Amino acid sequence: MKRSLVIGATFVAGLSSAAAAATIDDIKARGKLNCGVTTGLVGFAAPDANGEWDGFDVGVCRAVAAAVLGDETAVEFVPTTGKTRFTSLASGEIDMLARNTTWTFSRDVDLKFEFVGINYYDGQGFMVPKELGVSSAKELDGATICIQTGTTTELNLADFFRNNNISYEPVPIETNAEAQPLYLEGACDVYTTDASGLAATRAAFENPGDHVVLPEIISKEPLGPLVRHGDNEWADVVRWTLNALIAAEEYGVTSANIEELSGGSDNPEINRLLGSEGNLGEQLGLDADWAKRAIMVGGNYGELFEKNIGENTPIGLSRGLNAQWTDGGLLYAPPFR
Repeated sequence: MKRSLVIGATFVAGLSSAAAAATIDDIKARGKLNCGVTTGLVGFAAPDANGEWDGFDVGVCRAVAAAVLGDETAVEFVPTTGKTRFTSLASGEIDMLARNTTWTFSRDVDLKFEFVGINYYDGQGFMVPKELGVSSAKELDGATICIQTGTTTELNLADFFRNNNISYEPVPIETNAEAQPLYLEGACDVYTTDASGLAATRAAFENPGDHVVLPEIISKEPLGPLVRHGDNEWADVVRWTLNALIAAEEYGVTSANIEELSGGSDNPEINRLLGSEGNLGEQLGLDADWAKRAIMVGGNYGELFEKNIGENTPIGLSRGLNAQWTDGGLLYAPPFR
């Protein structure tokens, strides 16, 4: 009896291992990563005039492609809406989703997805035309509000208005691009989404100063990349690629000094990260330079942030909660050991 139990467990473990290896094998076989992104949010993920995708979330996709395939350009960007993103991931149309998506209980447990980490700590806010003279979201009783359907934003909005005993009229939309003209034309008094999304949207307006983001942040929106349940090896690759970008900033590894540091340094953790010591790449099923390639794509987390959405960009976001833990923020990568 004991012998048959051991054989059974070994057999099941073998099946599990084979199933878990499927995604990364598929990616290597096709020679590209299929990465789900938003339909267009400047600073986070949007195509430029030449159709080339760029942005903070795009940088994560490219880093993963560089780590796995050795080529940051080997990515097929698949635009998804709030409604289509989860179907695209569950069906296997995309290998990962890097689309300003909030980590919630039901998405993790009920929808069977695995969030591999948080690349932006956010919260939901409200934007209104300055001419309305509104200074608080609690003054929005009876307002028409543009709201993306199939999102946590929609649920948070209902909770906020109910808790404050005020009413609103929703104007359903599917994409940020759809919201912009409706809001600017006055089809809705208010636009609500993640505060980062409001900053990106306002930056794209002809007269950004004519619009104000109200002070209330009404939710926690931890945003991060996700994959399907049941593929632990693939989840590990995406998780530790994101962690590599975060850790690189903490350790002072930048696009300017990474070549020098990859030859070896006095910091053992940098050496393990960049592959001059240990076998972390081998444990992931990758080579020793996987993290070095990922970091070289757009720099460390801080470089990606500053280039795409930081205070010196039109988006103008401060680090805030997204500062390193050593600088009073929440950003924290587990040890590379």
